[in-house]
Amino acid sequence: MPHQDLPHSITVVDTGFVRPRFAASYLVIANGRAAFIDTGPNSAVPRLLAALEAHGLERDAVDYVIPTHVHLDHAGGVGLLMREAPRAQLVIHPRGARHMIDPAVLMEGVRAVYGEEIAARDYGELSPVPVERVVTTSDGMTIELGGRALRFMDTPGHARHHHCIWDEESRGWFTGDTFGLAYPEFRTEKGPYMLPATAPVQFDPEALHASVGRLLAAAPRSMYLTHYGAVSNPEALAGQLLAQIDAMTGAARALAGAPDRHERLKQALADIYFAELRRHGSREEEARLRMLLATDVELNAQGLGVWLDKGGG
Repeated sequence: MPHQDLPHSITVVDTGFVRPRFAASYLVIANGRAAFIDTGPNSAVPRLLAALEAHGLERDAVDYVIPTHVHLDHAGGVGLLMREAPRAQLVIHPRGARHMIDPAVLMEGVRAVYGEEIAARDYGELSPVPVERVVTTSDGMTIELGGRALRFMDTPGHARHHHCIWDEESRGWFTGDTFGLAYPEFRTEKGPYMLPATAPVQFDPEALHASVGRLLAAAPRSMYLTHYGAVSNPEALAGQLLAQIDAMTGAARALAGAPDRHERLKQALADIYFAELRRHGSREEEARLRMLLATDVELNAQGLGVWLDKGGG
């Protein structure tokens, strides 16, 4: 299903990135005005526009395009979507704005992490956003979407250029990667399984703990995750998320001086996730779990390695 309507005039759009229900964009509508929160990569833009059309809205009804941060599974399609939505403003964390205005450095980083072939296949070339259409946020800043208040919170930990968006109407946070990942394949009768996201290059566990605490202080009813969908009971999910972050950083510290650190860290992370999934009631075969977790294990190990090399251990 390319998109699903949720309560409070929120639509989760499956961007089609990697696999079904892996990465979402959110369409928020208020009094005929629209905003997209996260976009997915360039290839997702037709899906976003189709969701807009399905709600009877023209492209000039889009007032805001709001990436939570500039990692390309969240922001790769920003420039292309802005070209299709002529009245929209880009609302972005100040640390990320320059990468949307001139994406050359960002693309260099993506190629360094993923390689030329995968970068070209998954992301293509980014379209720059004119500087006059860019609005940068500050902690506590609020914008109005058709009379609906959207408030921004600076939430470092996954990345220093990350903000989350509070929707007063639904009493929910659009969390990007700050509140982790909850792939539908891992849901059990106990509910969603939360997987931390420590991808390179700015992971900071202390900052992430603090950011999660600030999100919970608003007493949210829902968290709208980019990976993937709306989850409830945030307090309990945060406990699972943060306990795994602590286990992951502990494993990284224990391997700080190992000559084969990266491969051993990948195995340690996989062991943590498999054990937690079994405790959570997952009955999936281990081979399938390994396949579903492979990219996150690799990226999380890379991010923890950068953190160690910066003195995090």
